[in-house]
Amino acid sequence: MSLTDALHWRYAAKRLNGEQVPEETLERIMDAARLAPSSFGLHPWSLVHVRSPELRARLHETAAPQPQVLECSDLLVFAVHDRDFKAQVDDHVAHMARTREVDESSLDGFRNMIKAVMDQKGTHEACLEWAARQAYIGMGVALSAAALEKVDASPMEGFYPETLDEALGLRDKGLKSVVIMALGYRDTERDQGAGRAKVRRAGEDFVVRLP
Repeated sequence: MSLTDALHWRYAAKRLNGEQVPEETLERIMDAARLAPSSFGLHPWSLVHVRSPELRARLHETAAPQPQVLECSDLLVFAVHDRDFKAQVDDHVAHMARTREVDESSLDGFRNMIKAVMDQKGTHEACLEWAARQAYIGMGVALSAAALEKVDASPMEGFYPETLDEALGLRDKGLKSVVIMALGYRDTERDQGAGRAKVRRAGEDFVVRLP
């Protein structure tokens, strides 16, 4: 199945049937998110995997009242790194030097350039907003990977981030949730959106072609 065919197949399922996503399938989806591009390769976010039905039930009750949270196989939380961004840059450069087996000092120009960009953003909050946009790139990759695996993926912003972060202990891990995604399999009998035609603008209306 091509990626285009997979994207025609997918939709944001509102009801799921509780069937478990196979472990190897789940790992491929999460690894696709790990391999997603990010600005400077910094990857200023992490993926939090929630499988426990008891924990998901608590999240449904206090932070994310959508039925997919209860009915999914796995819940993925895309969470930005809520800590000093220049320290994140130093960690990234050190990791790059180890991975590519080069002297870290040879990457000082790259390091300083990224830190200059962080200075231009001005505030920690502005850096967090930038990091959230990087996390959304990862979510898009994960959505596409799930579609290729014929796994339904429902992204959701309608939750209470601070409550969810507290329930999952994310603040202690230096993380701040920005969006969540339920993975599972659609319940076609209870989901009113199942089988409906996909509504998108026509290509000629969507793509602005310049000479």
